[in-house]
Amino acid sequence: MAADTRDSVFDSARAEQFAESLLQHFNGGALGLMTSIGHRTGLFDHMAKMAPASSHEIAAAASLNERYVREWLGAMTTGGIVECDSSGTLFHLPAEHAACMTREAGADNMATLAQYFGLLGSVEDGIVDCFRNGGGVPYEAFGRFHEVMAEDSGQSVLPALIGQILPLAPGIPEALEAGIDVLDVGCGSGRALNLMAARYPRSRFVGYDLSEGALQVARQEAATAKLNNVRFEQRDLTHFSDPARYDLVTAFDAIHDQKDPASVLRGIASALRPGATFLMQDIAGSSHVHKNLDHPIAPLLYTISCMHCMTVSLAQDGEGLGAMWGAEKANELLRLAGFKNVEVRELSHDIQNHYYIARIQES
Repeated sequence: MAADTRDSVFDSARAEQFAESLLQHFNGGALGLMTSIGHRTGLFDHMAKMAPASSHEIAAAASLNERYVREWLGAMTTGGIVECDSSGTLFHLPAEHAACMTREAGADNMATLAQYFGLLGSVEDGIVDCFRNGGGVPYEAFGRFHEVMAEDSGQSVLPALIGQILPLAPGIPEALEAGIDVLDVGCGSGRALNLMAARYPRSRFVGYDLSEGALQVARQEAATAKLNNVRFEQRDLTHFSDPARYDLVTAFDAIHDQKDPASVLRGIASALRPGATFLMQDIAGSSHVHKNLDHPIAPLLYTISCMHCMTVSLAQDGEGLGAMWGAEKANELLRLAGFKNVEVRELSHDIQNHYYIARIQES
């Protein structure tokens, strides 16, 4: 039972400390929005290559409006991201900051994540209504979500996919080389599937997703690369069934926001041929909030979950499992779906994800 603190002595020092920390959170939220703008407009990329410069010079280099750049620099400078000279007229992005804020930083580019602030803020009114009346905000309300997800996974998943992620499942790289049938569930814009199709021309690849807009992007990319061993289909995965059709099924950050994750996992289990493998990437964390207190990005993940993953499922009258379903719940649902052999792996570079290697047969 929680302690009753109504009669405790009011700690004014604690109240003042909390108010100060709250101000820091507000400043951090504001800087998150401005960081997103800096990423999307290429300002960080240009400044990383420039000597200390004026707002006019920075705006010219990035082909942007100087007045907006000047105000943005005000936020970046007072927030400690950009530095300025003693006159306050020359601005510089330190190399140590650029190392985690530019596109050249690759997987270390944290500015990509800042795009979620504006994206989620755009549906705040709908989320507030859901708090009051239940229901959910549908996929189509999130204008750039697939674009941002594709860029995010392009930094974290794609560079590691061939050399680190697929080898987590013993024998899979060799099987892909020889030629097998592969399904990617919730493929989104198809970047992972197209990468595999290009790398393993003897294998055959299929991607399912609910979003036709995302699939159009995937098909265009496949056509541009002249990939003849991959196709994409719009499918509601809630009750999908492809019995014993695939040697490998993958799901990259896709299961937790399904309408009925348990049903999808049962469908995946039935779609596997004897001896086949299910490779699932999903959010790292515990199913129990008190065990996530030390998680380095738990507040961000719970926020994304509340304002996207959970709500899009509830908008379909779904379970609303959310991104922070956790390893305990994921293992439970995998075993209920029929997977008897489940291994959870992590990669040293990836604090955000767990990788589940699941098979129907006991090892």
